[in-house]
Amino acid sequence: MSAVLQPGQVPGTGATGDTSRSPAAVSGARLVLRRFARNRLAVIGLAVVVLFLLFCFAGPFLYVTKQTHTDLAHVNLAPGAGHLLGTDAVGHDELGRLMYGGRVSLLVGLAAGLLATVIGTLWGSVAGYAGGWIEAVMMRVVDAGIAIPALFILLVVSAISTPGVRGLVVILGLVSWLVPSRLMRAETLSLKNRDYVLTLRAIGGGHGRAIGRHILPNSVSTIVVAATFQVADAILLVAYVSYLGLGVQPPSTDWGGMLSAGLTAAYSGRWWLIVPPGLAVILVVCAFNAIGDGLRDAFDVRGRG
Repeated sequence: MSAVLQPGQVPGTGATGDTSRSPAAVSGARLVLRRFARNRLAVIGLAVVVLFLLFCFAGPFLYVTKQTHTDLAHVNLAPGAGHLLGTDAVGHDELGRLMYGGRVSLLVGLAAGLLATVIGTLWGSVAGYAGGWIEAVMMRVVDAGIAIPALFILLVVSAISTPGVRGLVVILGLVSWLVPSRLMRAETLSLKNRDYVLTLRAIGGGHGRAIGRHILPNSVSTIVVAATFQVADAILLVAYVSYLGLGVQPPSTDWGGMLSAGLTAAYSGRWWLIVPPGLAVILVVCAFNAIGDGLRDAFDVRGRG
């Protein structure tokens, strides 16, 4: 006779408490890491993200520049010994500005991506678990939101008000949670009829406990992969809005704002005002997408041998 699962017990483990230290969990984590390490593109992407985080957050302490004061005596200087990436139209050191702009882009992208993933995970898990008319209403809200382009919503909100960094995080999070919610709903539909969830419900376990102790922990792979792609999408959205002049306002900047400011100068031969921030956006977005692909392959049970 097979053993009956106790409340909170995950199949394959013998305890009802914290299962993160069980042999199965440890071996599973090692397998995921090993499969991720085999994906060279994903490892390169992770290295690129780490390097950019060090560049943007530790770099200003090693390469000190003044980004809040203009220096009209040193405007539009070409890259050289005094300024490694030259200066812009108001005398700001371009390399230092790339660091400070990267801080805003990465902070907003990471925070907005995580916020969108959290909202989408909760919404999708509740909709998939509840079923019936509740699911129908909640997913019609998602369908209606997906039908409206996120960039259009951002432009309307930015035209009404001038959001700061926190405002951008909230706005981007509120327009980007729709895709994760659909992924989480599909995952919940496949999990809510598993034996351990049905057993929990049969012995009187609440819906919140079923979602919190079984649905969400067993959807970690979907959540993590969705989060990496959401971060990449959020960084692109920040660049779009700032490129149109509706992002953070001077003296603050981000990579999209630097692209917008350097666009006209690029026609005058001042390539250093547009190439570095453009490459930074491309490299970071591609790196997060590569990490997402690597994590998706690492968590794919069908590919494990």
